[in-house]
Amino acid sequence: MSGVHKSAQQGFSTQATTYAQGRPDYPRQLTGWLTQALAINAQSTVIDLGAGTGKFTRLLNTVAPTLIAVEPVDAMGAQLHKLLPDVRLLSGTAEAIPLESATADALVCAQAFHWFATEAALREIHRVLKPEGRLGLIWNVRDESVDWVAAITEIITPYEGDTPRFHTGQWREAFTGQYFSDLEMTSFAYSHVGSPQEVIMDRFLSVSFIAALPAAKKARVTEQLQTLIHTHPALQGRDTVAFPYQTQTYRCQRLA
Repeated sequence: MSGVHKSAQQGFSTQATTYAQGRPDYPRQLTGWLTQALAINAQSTVIDLGAGTGKFTRLLNTVAPTLIAVEPVDAMGAQLHKLLPDVRLLSGTAEAIPLESATADALVCAQAFHWFATEAALREIHRVLKPEGRLGLIWNVRDESVDWVAAITEIITPYEGDTPRFHTGQWREAFTGQYFSDLEMTSFAYSHVGSPQEVIMDRFLSVSFIAALPAAKKARVTEQLQTLIHTHPALQGRDTVAFPYQTQTYRCQRLA
């Protein structure tokens, strides 16, 4: 689809199933954040923009019965529909959300806003939100103070290229004060617990720019990750691994 970065279109199309298996869920404390910081309740209409395979949509759906998921990559949307067949799913991008103006009380982007952090996207989000509507941004951020987590970052970073990434902070530049109030950040500690295959191999082979690599380079990344699992004292021989994250949430409000 036009407007979707090549890494996202290629990587997420080919690895949608792996993404659904390997990506972490979210801490349960987010339920309170959604209801308090974003004022979501049973009467709210909420948009999940860049909903992907529905990892976050599932949690959001527990507090927002009137929920609209928007996702541009067909393979990702297919996974979401399989997981949550009753959620309304639309094909669209952040710059062209297929909804009328002033539709939603809140709009949430989980693991997604860095892909479309532009003035045009914020203008469109502003359009579909009601007056004083809330925008929420969420990311699961790896805890790189843990040495084996930092080692994984060293393995994958050389292939990043021009792929938009949360860690660069460039996504913040879209917030100029024109459409939304200042961002308010809250964080929660979270661990993704599962087998090394799930929390390391599936997780990082589903990273957009890794999934889009040619076969030989992808095989090299696979080998490096497997070597780390088999040799690092904190990982070798373990059936279960707790992968540490910090879930960062950002909240702001629509300006008139």
